[in-house]
Amino acid sequence: MACIAGVLITLITASGFTVFNWNRQQALLWSSQCLYQAFNTDEVKLKNWELNITPDYFVRLRKTYPNGKQEYFSFHLKRFNTIDYYGNTTRGLLCFKTQADDIIVQTHNDRKGNIDSMATTLKISVKNMSAERLDSLLTALNYLKQQ
Repeated sequence: MACIAGVLITLITASGFTVFNWNRQQALLWSSQCLYQAFNTDEVKLKNWELNITPDYFVRLRKTYPNGKQEYFSFHLKRFNTIDYYGNTTRGLLCFKTQADDIIVQTHNDRKGNIDSMATTLKISVKNMSAERLDSLLTALNYLKQQ
């Protein structure tokens, strides 16, 4: 049974999930899984990281560096505007854009001091992002934005 589920998930992932009608759970699962799998930790050494979309529609990224510095980013999908992608299918930069300064940016344990600010763009280094995968991610995020 687990093998069949794995094959089904692989087929759904490979298809970009666009042949199915979205529901809330599918869109949350797909978009969180897509971001988690694509996050590129090869660019910067991290002790720990979390990237997900919560059931209450927040995109959250927390990065902890080996020196203890933490960076935290969060925004609600109601404020989501679009995604820009710079790169190729091997690696690139995914840029989430919001309607205004809607992205919470916080740093902790930083030598320059702790910072709380707001931003309009969240840039995430990614890998293995095909055009189909990017399109299905955008479709899922737009669906969730409407919920």
